[in-house]
Amino acid sequence: MKRLFKSILFFSTLALLSSCKNKEKAIVISVKNTLNLERTFETVELSKSFLKAEDLSKTGILNTETNSLEITQTVDNDGDGVMDVILFQPKIKGNTTNTYKIVNVSEEEKPKAPELCYSRFVPERTDDYTWENNKVAFRVYGPTAQKMVEDNVPGGTLSSGVDAWLKRVEHPIINSWYKKETETDGTYHEDTGEGLDNFHVGVSRGVGGIAVKVDSTYYYSKNYTKWRTITTGPLRTSFYLEYENWDAAGNTIKESKVISLDLGQNFSKFDTSIEGGSNISAGLTLHEKDGKVSGNKTNGWVSYWQPHADSEIGTAIVAPKEYFVDFETYNVEAKDLSNAYAHLKVIDNKVVYYAGFAWQKSGQFSSKADWENYLNDFSNKINNPLEVTLVK
Repeated sequence: MKRLFKSILFFSTLALLSSCKNKEKAIVISVKNTLNLERTFETVELSKSFLKAEDLSKTGILNTETNSLEITQTVDNDGDGVMDVILFQPKIKGNTTNTYKIVNVSEEEKPKAPELCYSRFVPERTDDYTWENNKVAFRVYGPTAQKMVEDNVPGGTLSSGVDAWLKRVEHPIINSWYKKETETDGTYHEDTGEGLDNFHVGVSRGVGGIAVKVDSTYYYSKNYTKWRTITTGPLRTSFYLEYENWDAAGNTIKESKVISLDLGQNFSKFDTSIEGGSNISAGLTLHEKDGKVSGNKTNGWVSYWQPHADSEIGTAIVAPKEYFVDFETYNVEAKDLSNAYAHLKVIDNKVVYYAGFAWQKSGQFSSKADWENYLNDFSNKINNPLEVTLVK
């Protein structure tokens, strides 16, 4: 009997210790919305250190109100093979706090979602790097395209401006458009129902390319020289670009950046590293100068709304208030050099800003007023991010 009692006591103690251990592992977080408006399609990042986790591959995020798992995506930011953060997009009403439990889940238990946030290097079209989500698409140009121009070879592009691809469908279009352009008699310059590429960049800043202003002249880099895809998935695509050092009136500028685009957003985030200058300017091409530049210094944005073929388009730069200094309309006679600029402060060799657009024909925004209301809301959100707290 004593032996049986000791066995029962031993296993009861083990069970209790196991229960305590499991309770210690249970983590609950709160996500607080301090604004009086509903927040959707805003990505929350939870790091390994914040969650006190060694491995995020089996991490799930359970909504305690709905008792359902959130769509998540893990990201290896530094390329060392270990996932650094887990992403999710909570839906939170105005002035409300939601709670979520961090749980262990198998790959089969994780909710599935289409991978609408996508980017890749495009060797079949010289060396573009292109990215998209369910709302917008963009591209930039690489060193081969630059060398073609410098060697007088047709088909090259010499520009560090950002191109806008005008899509009007939510499904991915990058691969099918390039295939149409490179493998068929069709072209992505014609709209057959999904949209088209008819946005001219040239040497302009396009939608968010940067420059450094010295006196009354703007200087900027050539094409990117290195790239690295960081992640693609249901919630975010991001990638790294590096540029050859460039000259701004005797100042050597060192530039690299991580660009990310999240589900449901019209704006790419440019997390830019800069050495050699205390300010930069992110620009928007003015094309034929038949549109209207507007801006809000308090809310930190500049916009250009213009006629575009049989529709209209709005482009914009928005920056957190600590980076945004002012905006300017720079209008000159030289082709493609007229841009609306957001002047941005470099803080600890870093600048963060958002650049994006809205094509009226996509049905997202019907007018300049709608677009500017969106810019004010977007500014309000990035300056008042969702507050994440570890409850236990």
